[in-house]
Amino acid sequence: MPGGRLTQQERQQIALGLADGLPYAEIARRLDRPTSTVTREVMRNTGASGYRADQAHRATEHRARRHKQAEPREPAVKSPAQPHGRDAEAVREYEEVFTEVQVASGMPRMMARVMACITLTDSGSLTAAELVERLQVSPASVSKAVAFLDSQGMVRRERDEGRRERYVVDDDIWYQSMVASARATAQIVETARRGVGVLVPGTPAATRLENIARFLDYVSEATARAAEQARDVLRTRPDPTPGEPA
Repeated sequence: MPGGRLTQQERQQIALGLADGLPYAEIARRLDRPTSTVTREVMRNTGASGYRADQAHRATEHRARRHKQAEPREPAVKSPAQPHGRDAEAVREYEEVFTEVQVASGMPRMMARVMACITLTDSGSLTAAELVERLQVSPASVSKAVAFLDSQGMVRRERDEGRRERYVVDDDIWYQSMVASARATAQIVETARRGVGVLVPGTPAATRLENIARFLDYVSEATARAAEQARDVLRTRPDPTPGEPA
């Protein structure tokens, strides 16, 4: 399996695969590359719908030049040891992919990195010092990211036995996220319906707004209902491993 950076030719093959509607795994198989490599490449370069091989190649070269110019203060930190026999490098690579997917959905990069880092721990929580060490960023960057995630209900703060503040990813985070999305959509519905009266019912513009309101009303209601019905899935616990108490 080839290693190193993607070549321009490989990026062109990725673009052709995306245009043909191929899944990332199939594109990666044809390139003899890990699926995570293709996923990260696409997510870093505007996503599947806007991926352009030439633009992606130029952007990568630009990032490489900037990285060369910035001399590291310390030797690169190795991936931390992982429990349960996990491959540390595979976990690190997956964390990058998880981060890129969140960035593609609109989350700021540092916030996405912090979210991914906490989510992929077994405890679902980390202190500020642990985040700084794992991500190799400043305490101020972590503080800003946590403040944003806290304001969005994505993490919560708690004190451990040593009175240190820990940042926790709750089981209900994705449920709360879906509910918040449904609530925001409901506000659009209300605004659209208000516009129907302003633009005079029956006119093309008013009809367009009414159709938008009806569609989004159905979607938001279905989303909220499905989230409530599936909420217990987020609370499922793994079976104890052999040798551990149940």
